[in-house]
Amino acid sequence: MADLVIELEEHGSKGRYVYRPASGDPAEITYSVVNPTKIIVDHTGVPESMRGQGVGQALAEHVVKDARAKGISIIPLCPFFKALAQRHEDWQDVVEL
Repeated sequence: MADLVIELEEHGSKGRYVYRPASGDPAEITYSVVNPTKIIVDHTGVPESMRGQGVGQALAEHVVKDARAKGISIIPLCPFFKALAQRHEDWQDVVEL
C-alpha cells in the first residue's frame, strides 16, 4: 500500500492525513497540535471496506515520515497508532511512548 496518495489537511490546531479511494469513504489519521514541535495523534479511521489492506499502516507510516521531515514528535493517544508504534522500534525517534 506504499503507493497510496495521502494528503495532509490542516485547520488551525487540528489536522488529518487522509486517503481518498476512487469510491467510498476516506481513511484518516487525525491529530491536534500541542506546540510547534509536538502533535497528538488521536484517531485512526479506516472504513470497513478497506480494513486488512494495510491502509491504516500506510497512513501511520506517512505521519511518522512527515514528523521526521518536520522535526516534530508524536504523542500517540489513538490505540491503533500507539499499538503500531510499540511494535516499531524504528519510530522511537519521533514517537513518545
